[in-house]
Amino acid sequence: MTQTVMKIEIEAFQVIEKVVKSGGNSGRVYVPVDWMGKRVKILLMDPLVE
Repeated sequence: MTQTVMKIEIEAFQVIEKVVKSGGNSGRVYVPVDWMGKRVKILLMDPLVE
């Protein structure tokens, strides 16, 4: 699979940078409880294969 770097411009109210942790059969990122019910976007910042 070829990976292409994208430039994305986005307006947001808050940014938190975290590392995805193991969560059973998937990855997991915890966010503040205040974000419950809000829309979020997750961006992959590192290539899958280096």
